[in-house]
Order: sequence, then structure tokens, then C-alpha cells
Amino acid sequence: MRKVILLMHASLDGFVAGLHGEMDWIVFDEELADEVGKLTHTADTALYGRVTYQMMENYWPTAAESAGATRHDIEHANWVNKALKIVFSRTLETTEWSNTQIVNDNLAEVVANMKAQDGGNLLLIGSASIAHVFMQLDLIDEYWINVNPVLLSEGIPLFKNVSTRVNLNLLESRKFNCGVVALHYEVNRNTIK
Repeated sequence: MRKVILLMHASLDGFVAGLHGEMDWIVFDEELADEVGKLTHTADTALYGRVTYQMMENYWPTAAESAGATRHDIEHANWVNKALKIVFSRTLETTEWSNTQIVNDNLAEVVANMKAQDGGNLLLIGSASIAHVFMQLDLIDEYWINVNPVLLSEGIPLFKNVSTRVNLNLLESRKFNCGVVALHYEVNRNTIK
């Protein structure tokens, strides 16, 4: 069965963006890019909320062709352009990015059907508001959280309105030279909530 994996950057105090969506505090280097690349290779589908999707759509379709493209830009662009992209939005009606589907209702049913199909994992990248919905609906199977060496003091929280206890098993933790600590957890659904 396919898994929904949340990949998110967070500050040490638990925010995924500043109050106005600022992400200039995120530390990302080649070592971390290689680790993220390992994760994307297990997935064939990218899941986004509208805001993150539109940000990605403005960059990734042509990122590999840019004169200053890094190895990560080229590898990630090749992956994401081939991957199926699912956008969860009630307002987005059309998109120009290839291999994209828009889902505007029945989110839990759509995701359950996708998880039951053959294929690679479903990677939920960023998209805090959709991540919050996925958490409330218990749709996330693994959390990959890159904890950045910064305290934001305010902003968009990683966890919001979590109404039940979720037990997690730590699968891996890793410190990167850039100061980021990557935490990889799986949801333990075998315990009583």
C-alpha cells in the first residue's frame, strides 16, 4: 500500500513559515538536497495545497533549464515534472502544469483511493493548510520534518488543531552540516489513541 509522507521544513519552535508566508529562514544545501532526493525517488505523486502549488508551478517546470540550475534543481525538476501532481483547492479551476489534477472535495475519499492503488508513495510537500487537514483526517503515514536552526517566535504552525493523540515511531534522525536536524517518523496506528 502506498503511503502519504509529509515533507516539511520547520523552525525549532514549530513554525513552517512566517506570519506572511516567509520562508527565507529555511536552510537547504546539497547534503540535504541529496536526502530529499532519496525521498522523492520513493514517490510518484506530489500533493499540494493551492498556494504551494502555484509557487511550485512558477518555478519547477523550467528550473532545470535555467542557466544557474544546481544539480538539485535539475534532479527535482525532472522528478516533479514527471510526477502526478494533485492540488487540493476549492478555488483553483485550471492549471497549465502537465500531469496535474485538481481535487476540490471528498479529500479523504480521494486520498484513500490513491493509497489503495499500485505505485509509489504520495509526497505532501509543504502546504501547511492542507497538511493540517490531512492530520485531522489521519491521512499521514510518515512525517519527514527538517528542523531548522532558527526560532521564529510567530508564524504558521506545523501542527494546528490536532484533536487526538497520534503515536509516532522514530525511524531515523540525522544532523546535517548546515545545522538542520532531519526527523523521520512513522505513524503507529497499532496503539490505542
